[in-house]
Amino acid sequence: MKKLLLTAIIMANITGFSQGKKAKTLAPVSDKIMENAVIYEANIRQYSKEGTFNAFAKDLPELKKMGVKILWIMPIHPIGIEKRKEGLGSYYSVKDYKGINPEFGTMADFQELVKKAHANGMYVIIDWVPNHSAWDNAWVKSNPEFYAKDKDGKMISPFDWTDVVKFDYGNKEMRKSMIDAMSFWLKNQNIDGFRCDVAMEVPQDFWEECRIALNKIKPNFMLMEAEQPNLMGKAFDMQYGWEVHHVMNDIAKGKKTVADWDKYIESRKAKYEANDFEMIFTSNHDENSWNGTEYERMGDAAESFAALTFIVKGMPLIYNGQEYDFNRRLKFFEKDEISKEKGKMFSVYEKLGALKNNNPALNGGKNPASYTRLTTSADDKILAFEREKDGKKVIFIANLSNETVQSTINLNGNFKIYLSKQADGMIGQKIQFRTDAPIGLKAWQYMILLPE
Repeated sequence: MKKLLLTAIIMANITGFSQGKKAKTLAPVSDKIMENAVIYEANIRQYSKEGTFNAFAKDLPELKKMGVKILWIMPIHPIGIEKRKEGLGSYYSVKDYKGINPEFGTMADFQELVKKAHANGMYVIIDWVPNHSAWDNAWVKSNPEFYAKDKDGKMISPFDWTDVVKFDYGNKEMRKSMIDAMSFWLKNQNIDGFRCDVAMEVPQDFWEECRIALNKIKPNFMLMEAEQPNLMGKAFDMQYGWEVHHVMNDIAKGKKTVADWDKYIESRKAKYEANDFEMIFTSNHDENSWNGTEYERMGDAAESFAALTFIVKGMPLIYNGQEYDFNRRLKFFEKDEISKEKGKMFSVYEKLGALKNNNPALNGGKNPASYTRLTTSADDKILAFEREKDGKKVIFIANLSNETVQSTINLNGNFKIYLSKQADGMIGQKIQFRTDAPIGLKAWQYMILLPE
């Protein structure tokens, strides 16, 4: 009996130690952790044949290989039926802010996904829709005063989004209810933050009030679907990099040149604080479904700009499917599915993710590495710059044009080619640069260099 009791005590201690150790595997979200993070947007419905949390959770180890530290999960709530536009409806028409869309699984399934993500070193943020709800959200009947109305006292839809009804943020009780709903997910489901839809349509003072309340629960990460300097700092940690996204698209289409990239970098200094930062992307769910894949918009330049999103200041986004070279617009209101066959981009993202995670020269958050433009003899076509921090350097050189270019670059020394397009056989090899010796770069060729 004593032996059994001793065994039970030992097992209990081992279990307690294991559980305690497991609970400490993921540190609270912090500015420092976000410096070298990669964010991944998961469209649960379209990620797999099953379209469930459980099916998605199986691939978390694959995402970890690409350096993913933040999982942004598109809206997980039940979708409204009343005035639904078509098919399965829009994820952004929320029927119940504390509920789970049954097509994705159960609350227990979601909790298990969060648990597995944390075990893989990933933080989970969920898509939040604060500007409007579904017409059959319970609040429409229980609290009609929560909603905006026209001159005749009728509830209204924002823009042409007829499947949703707009909130009235002049109502204090409505604000409390929204914060309460957000708090539920931090307290009860152990998520780590929110990606907030059309954040610029919601008053700034609400976001600041909301952030104070959420911070009292646990450290959290807030991403806004907006590019608003006034919302950074007190309300949000990161904004969308829409402006730089459009600059990249236009360069790929031949409408702009590297000179416009330089103008963007300079203009940013005047508009933002030094510690403001963006999510940088070549695609996301809106771009993919409505404006086309990165291959439609960027053509042969897609890989070069994907690499640039990891090297420039900010946090790079991978939208599900990009790692599998997926080249098709996903249906928005219907069941669809990405194909998951590894081509070239998975290994590219693996290399980029490893460099982003481990080299402080790519720190891109509130304490970023420096950015130094390297002059070239073809500044309208060749983009060359250096990032540096804590004695580490990364150099990015790219021909952002559709023709072969010979150019000198203000760079001296011996380097190792970490990654390159159209020169795969040179990866890992040494290369010497001299300011007076021109190099030739093929159309859309890039090189990421590390000092020898």
